[in-house]
Amino acid sequence: MTNSLNDMRHAESLIFIGSNAAEAHPVSMQHILHAKEVNNAPVIVVDPRRTKLAAKADEFVRIRPGTDCIFIMGLVNEVIQKGWQDKEFIRTRVAGYPEMAEVAAKYTPEEVENVTGIPAAQTRKVAKILAMNRPTSLTWCMGGTQHSIGSSITRAFCILQLVLGNMGKSGGGTNIFRGHDNVQGATDMCVLSHTLPGYYGLSDGSWKHWCRVWDVNYDYIKGRFKEKKWMNAKGFTLSRWYEGVLQNDKIEQYTPIKAMIQWGCGSNSNSQYDRVVEAYKKLELFVIVDPFPTMAAATCTTDNVYILPCASQYETSGSVTSTSRQIQWRYKIVDPVSGSRDDYSIMRDLVDRLGFADQFYKNIKEVPEDITREINRGTLTIGYNGQTPERIKKHMDNWHTFDIETLQAKGGPCDGDYFGMPWPCWTEQHPGTPILYDISKPVAEGGLPFRNRFGLEHKYIQSGRTENLLAAKGVYNPGSEVKGGYPEFKDIVPGTNWKTDLSQKTIKEAIKRGMAPFGNARARCVVWNFPDQIPIHREPLHTPRPDLIQNYPTYEDKPNQYRVFTRFKSEQNPDLASKFPFVLTTGRMVEHMGAGAETRSNKYLSELKSEMYAEINPVTGNNLGVRNGEMIWIESPEGGKVKVKAFFTERVDEKTIFMPFHFGGVLMGESLAGNYPAGHEPYVIGEPANVCTNYGYDIVTQIQATKDGLCNVSRA
Repeated sequence: MTNSLNDMRHAESLIFIGSNAAEAHPVSMQHILHAKEVNNAPVIVVDPRRTKLAAKADEFVRIRPGTDCIFIMGLVNEVIQKGWQDKEFIRTRVAGYPEMAEVAAKYTPEEVENVTGIPAAQTRKVAKILAMNRPTSLTWCMGGTQHSIGSSITRAFCILQLVLGNMGKSGGGTNIFRGHDNVQGATDMCVLSHTLPGYYGLSDGSWKHWCRVWDVNYDYIKGRFKEKKWMNAKGFTLSRWYEGVLQNDKIEQYTPIKAMIQWGCGSNSNSQYDRVVEAYKKLELFVIVDPFPTMAAATCTTDNVYILPCASQYETSGSVTSTSRQIQWRYKIVDPVSGSRDDYSIMRDLVDRLGFADQFYKNIKEVPEDITREINRGTLTIGYNGQTPERIKKHMDNWHTFDIETLQAKGGPCDGDYFGMPWPCWTEQHPGTPILYDISKPVAEGGLPFRNRFGLEHKYIQSGRTENLLAAKGVYNPGSEVKGGYPEFKDIVPGTNWKTDLSQKTIKEAIKRGMAPFGNARARCVVWNFPDQIPIHREPLHTPRPDLIQNYPTYEDKPNQYRVFTRFKSEQNPDLASKFPFVLTTGRMVEHMGAGAETRSNKYLSELKSEMYAEINPVTGNNLGVRNGEMIWIESPEGGKVKVKAFFTERVDEKTIFMPFHFGGVLMGESLAGNYPAGHEPYVIGEPANVCTNYGYDIVTQIQATKDGLCNVSRA
């Protein structure tokens, strides 16, 4: 998230695509509505459903699921054709623009209408609204990411903001609302299978950096792996770990997965959930760490399952990172109840019993403060250097001194700081960076250019043109010694760069010179290390428009994608739509959260939303012989099926079915209520929507495609 929720108050227009903030992120609405009512900022909502956010929109754009990329690139094309692009911003701060514009030119408003169903006139209207009301705040959520081309879709969002010159500006930016508390922090710590903390990757250099941070011998770490090649290889992802157990698709690993720990994980958020359950039953050991028994616990009737009750956030303390990159401190309110234990003590016991404590826990004396200090020491890539426990607590204790619009403290102990010291916060004196890529203020005061990561110049295959990747002359933060672009800092301490110098002398030297440690470069429209260097539309694997496959085919199959063979072309069956004629999409409701284990165990929230349902257009229901409120079966091409109540509404069109994904405790028509520990079953149970979400994964990230699959509907 480049800006913050509060900064959205300064937007002159707002566009939400694949985001239903009114239900998924209701706190943000106070800032969104401020922009709408005080600035008279038009609100544009792009969604397959007429959501509660759409009810507040000046322009609702109903889009076919999975076609976000062509719509956005169509907006880019319309802006360029009308001459509305920010020419000076593009000239000085953007790379690969001509090559991108050539691709975007194919996406005329008429072709956008053909693919997305959005009228050509509406595409032109939206482009004009954005062009005439800058800066624009652009927001997306999982509706933009959970597609087989999700990585291209999100890149297209960024390109639109670059073309309009909305990056690095208050009221602008690309603002990705996170779905849960501390998702940003978990991502920054890289609780992922393909990188070490701070997005360092898995190279030998990255391992050696973190070995120095942890004070652990590199050869010891190397010895923990069967062979060194596994040390540098991406692991299984959360979306497809179960393939490592079932091996229905070829896996690239020397042994199947035999044991699993799920820590605070709502497993029924996984697509093709019936296959996940099948994998659970084949594990030799399955450990669930959660405040509540999850659906995963209820699905397993074997004797290899252990539930470790962990404390809630009110029973523990420590640092978390919010959607807006702000670091905050949780204070413990009460001691853990009913025999539960906080995450730290559970982790410490596991480390002790597995024999790692002497290596990994020797520097952790004060919990959780020393854990945050370790983050300060090692996570240099994104600037977690300056948010010490003491500074974070000071911000929490003096939150009332921060301005609600700028988030900067006015007087008091935190004077001049931005709330939560949003990363990067380069030193213990740095105020934090409220808006990424803002060159209007000095780096030492929270300003920042674009990062230099990919060399000094690049030759484009498409055009044969060579371009300087550094920012143009005259583009720099106030106070910079170099009055234009410059590369990243290195060799201030011999043999290190700004990311690996644990003394942090390199970072401090850069700040002293008024410069960013990571350089001053251009933002890329062309990403030459991705399968699609420029975002293009590709039809969903299970498309309702097989006539478009020839012009917009998917990718070739990809072996060893995060250790699993992933089908793309071989999965795109043009005959599927005739048997499964409806598009299935999923999403959130305001009363429940995530997989629902916590909220469905709350009697007050359960009272508000007590039944699982599927939204279906009345015309569709009548054509199927279904009445409103009757039970229906929804079935996926993979054989997953759920029994839910039909809820007639014109929020969805005649081709789309919507289900919330918060429910659990029922599996393909059978109640699992009796499988929960006695007295601990949720107040509300229901079918998990993700039993019916289809096969499909992003070509880069392997995030599951839950927003654009196919299904069939019949009376139960």
